[in-house]
Amino acid sequence: MIRHLKTARIVQGMTSDPAVTQTVERLLREVEQEGDVAIRRLSIKFDGLDRENYRLDETEIKACIDGLSKQERLDLDFAQTQVRNFAQAQRETMLDLEVETLPGVVLGHRHIPIANVGCYVPGGKYPLLASAHMTVLTAKVAGCDRVITCAPPFKGEIAQKIVAAQALAGADEIYVLGGVQAIAAMGQGTRTIAGVDMLAGPGNAYVAEAKRLLFGKVGIDLFAGPTETLVIADDTADGEIVATDLLGQAEHGVNSPAVLITNSEALAKDTLKEIERLLKILPTAAVAGKAWDDYGEIILCDTLEEMVIAADEVASEHVQVLTADPDYFLNNMKDYGALFLGARTNVAFGDKVIGTNHTLPTLKAARYTGGLWVGKFLKTCTYQRVLTDEASALIGSYGSRLCHMEGFVGHAEQANLRVRRYGKKNVGYAMAAEPN
Repeated sequence: MIRHLKTARIVQGMTSDPAVTQTVERLLREVEQEGDVAIRRLSIKFDGLDRENYRLDETEIKACIDGLSKQERLDLDFAQTQVRNFAQAQRETMLDLEVETLPGVVLGHRHIPIANVGCYVPGGKYPLLASAHMTVLTAKVAGCDRVITCAPPFKGEIAQKIVAAQALAGADEIYVLGGVQAIAAMGQGTRTIAGVDMLAGPGNAYVAEAKRLLFGKVGIDLFAGPTETLVIADDTADGEIVATDLLGQAEHGVNSPAVLITNSEALAKDTLKEIERLLKILPTAAVAGKAWDDYGEIILCDTLEEMVIAADEVASEHVQVLTADPDYFLNNMKDYGALFLGARTNVAFGDKVIGTNHTLPTLKAARYTGGLWVGKFLKTCTYQRVLTDEASALIGSYGSRLCHMEGFVGHAEQANLRVRRYGKKNVGYAMAAEPN
């Protein structure tokens, strides 16, 4: 039986805050109407940064890279190598296709990179430079021609480490812009910032809403909400590791859900004790503790099968599996953003360095999509080729009759013309094209 030892006080939902939507709509409209003038005004207002041009020049970018310590540069290079290598391996699985489905009929598809991509890297509360690896690097591996980036200033100054990460990842243009104005500039374009075809990267509620409202005008990677974490554990785990991994993600924000699913009541109670202990010493306890109080859950199950059912219902962004047989969940779970299998790995590895992408579905979107990956920056476009008269007449005969079934006479005539033109040598084809 599935039951709760702790239930969340607040349940996350997909519904946007009307006040946020109204504010974002107004800001998007300002940028659309006033362009660079609005960009500057909003940047001064929200970020305290006034510049003639918000695009960084080569001297500024070089200064950010040179400002890294030797160890910081080594660490960034290591992380970016891991992300690049995995994205490249993913790209190599995506093969173009061409197949002869009937004699003389050739169908195929090509994976075509999106030409212009805009990547947003958050930097208000925390300078999330890892988002540069996840977006810019992945888009460059996909083969996108132009990849531009926006990140807000950090404490009123250019976010040095974010800029360095963006540059090292291969960004073609780097802008020191944050919030809705950054999304508007990339998504709608201005006189000085050419618009993009796709927006990628996480952000706060205002950034997420701006992406949602611009979806259709441009593509987006996915709809993203607050960070979520789920730990699945049995009695082979201990309360310290479970509590650490829950609170380690809950520090993202006061609305970040953290859930434990277990078949061990003893572990559940031990985890509660460890959470209480850690919240007394964790520097981010004010945020993590509030998130745990309002959004934390502990779900007790009797069997592994129930644990899978409960986990798929949660459909969490991040899922850590701390059980005797982690592969059971790999083989049976269907709804999740990313799995972290065994105690030797954790969500922080995925967030920062191990190589998989950290931009993942939230708010139960894992039911219908995976996270950001190299394939998101590619369009799979089909083509067809008919090589022989006989094949054209054959397809035309079927096509004509099917068009008439739907009442599309003009469509049918497109097919009939091919039958008449290419089926003359075969009376059977020509006759077949005439509707009954």
